[in-house]
Amino acid sequence: MSTPESTGSPVHVESADHLDELVSDNDVVLVDYYADWCGPCKMLEPTVEEIAAETDAAVLKVDIDELQELAQEQGIRSVPTLQFYHNGDQAKQVIGVQDKDDLVEIIDQLSN
Repeated sequence: MSTPESTGSPVHVESADHLDELVSDNDVVLVDYYADWCGPCKMLEPTVEEIAAETDAAVLKVDIDELQELAQEQGIRSVPTLQFYHNGDQAKQVIGVQDKDDLVEIIDQLSN
């Protein structure tokens, strides 16, 4: 059963302020930095969508071409980059296509 905070699908981040607001409003957040031209990002997309549907974590998508400044501020050098936040603080970052089980395990650790 999903919680009220969980939308069940990834949220498209529209600005740095929007990202800050979502990170501070949710206990556990997964941010997927991606680009439409990125092959590995497309491979990871179904996994990210499943995590959004199956976990209580807020799942956010940041298009690095649309939000170049935000990506630079966050030190994003390659995509896909996934950042995990817990209670507003960045807890972990992984780069490249990841196994769904590994990502869910990180979320579970942060949730407990």
